[in-house]
Amino acid sequence: MNAYRTHTCQALTSADVGSTVMLSGWINRKRDHGQLLFVDLRDHYGITQCVADSSDASFAQVEHTRVESVVRIKGTVVKRIDDTINRNLPTGEIEVRIEQFEVLSHADVLPLQVNSDEDAGEETRLRYRYLDLRRQRPHQNILLRAQIIQSIRRRMVDQGFMEFQTPILTASSPEGARDFLVASRLHPGKFYALPQAPQQFKQLIMVSGFDRYFQIAPCFRDEDSRADRSPGEFYQLDLEMSFVEQDDVFAAVEPVIAGVFDEFTDQDIKAPFTRISFAESMLKYGTDKPDLRISLEIQDVTEHFRDSGFSIFAKAVASGSVVRAVPGPGCGSRAFADKMNSWAQGEGAPGMGYIIYGEGEARGPVAKALGDDAAMALRDQMGLADGDALFFACSTEEDAAALAGKARVRIGQEKELIADGYHFCWIVDFPMFEKDKLTGEIAFSHNPFSMPQGGLEALNTMNPLDIKAWQYDLVCNGIELSSGAIRNHLPEVMYRAFEIAGYGPEVVDNKFPGMINAFRFGAPPHGGIAPGIDRIVMLIANEPNIREIILFPMNGKAEDLMMAAPSEVDDKQLTELHIRKQLPIKPAG
Repeated sequence: MNAYRTHTCQALTSADVGSTVMLSGWINRKRDHGQLLFVDLRDHYGITQCVADSSDASFAQVEHTRVESVVRIKGTVVKRIDDTINRNLPTGEIEVRIEQFEVLSHADVLPLQVNSDEDAGEETRLRYRYLDLRRQRPHQNILLRAQIIQSIRRRMVDQGFMEFQTPILTASSPEGARDFLVASRLHPGKFYALPQAPQQFKQLIMVSGFDRYFQIAPCFRDEDSRADRSPGEFYQLDLEMSFVEQDDVFAAVEPVIAGVFDEFTDQDIKAPFTRISFAESMLKYGTDKPDLRISLEIQDVTEHFRDSGFSIFAKAVASGSVVRAVPGPGCGSRAFADKMNSWAQGEGAPGMGYIIYGEGEARGPVAKALGDDAAMALRDQMGLADGDALFFACSTEEDAAALAGKARVRIGQEKELIADGYHFCWIVDFPMFEKDKLTGEIAFSHNPFSMPQGGLEALNTMNPLDIKAWQYDLVCNGIELSSGAIRNHLPEVMYRAFEIAGYGPEVVDNKFPGMINAFRFGAPPHGGIAPGIDRIVMLIANEPNIREIILFPMNGKAEDLMMAAPSEVDDKQLTELHIRKQLPIKPAG
């Protein structure tokens, strides 16, 4: 028999009444009722109420043992009287009369309350994360994460994918974010890098003749924290497939994602998911990560203002600006319009023009300058009615889209227009190239390893800014869950694509030697994607911050307060690695 327990703290029911049992766990809470002392004993599985009578030999010991001490209790299961039954607990019909009580590990005074939902603050929670994880919500979040990963793994195997592990120590490569570097002791002056993603390795797996690969892959990027991005490291469902086109990747991924959300939420997720081109998404939603729970759609209304009486917009349009209009159902008040204008100024814009519709007329400075006919034509185009308003963003195409997109979400939040559920979509047809904002030079816009639509002919004959790529993002509720692509598997296409982006063949040869050399020996057409595990769990758990679903997260400064990392290392270690510290000079004063 197990030395510590005959049952877990969720196992006992009225069927066990009269049995002698042994339980082990943490003291979650104590309640002193004078002659009776009640102890809620908690383990990983649940809670069982135990009771000591003042006449019991163990009473004094129970009374003086702090909460969160680890104890072993032996006793008899008794049935609770009807008015003390706790319907919220699986063990709520019984309690254990304490006959033997042993402290296995004493707890000091706690820096945070484990048996409470009270937030102790991020610094305390992360410094004492092992205590924080004893609390119900964080504990359940981590269990949920494990269950979701198990479900994903099962669904991938059922589709014929094989799980392989790719290297953690690899070469540095320019993939968009800063690498974490690891000094080599055996090769002075040289460094390994932790993988930002298994991108090149998973493509090489396809070149190696395997057909369907996946792994729950750790990825490492030295980038700043956000609510939906953990600094340092994250996990993704990394997958790659041979002899596939875009539709084949979608057909493999959609059942996995829809199935997981079906399994762990009360939503019925329908596949196939909506597909939206990048250009359409930027026009209608002002972003390539649209929240489709909000039904509002942005429209281009530039021509309404060209040569119009509203001179501010008319002059801007004549200089190449565009005007985007955001519908505002139920926003037809001066107070709300002024609030949106102030909000836009807080976003760095000069303001936000508006028209208010009411009593069959259009009101406001924009309406007055345009004239009734033009203002009402805008109302009809946007499908508005009395009591509604229309908001405008006028700027470059990129900046107008960004402001209009944020305004759309703002209105959705303010007017409670965000529907329930999970709304998935694919964003497709990304541009292969874009102009660098600072230099004006042509640069890759998304993923340099993607196959351009039209292949080598498109690269040789089209304006680079008009070339689309076989790239796609999976988005849910305004959060990008994943990026993927059909890969470029032809050396001549890879060299030409990098040439357009300003890189000579020597850059390809030096930065990506494994992949470009492999492509010379016969590479299958292949493609893949990598949905983020952390963001999937965050959405399903309905948590606003990604740190709530990570076992031992860092804080926003990329510090592990619990383990005191990053930390200093001694000179001997640095000498072995042929490294000398050169700290930044602090400014005087």
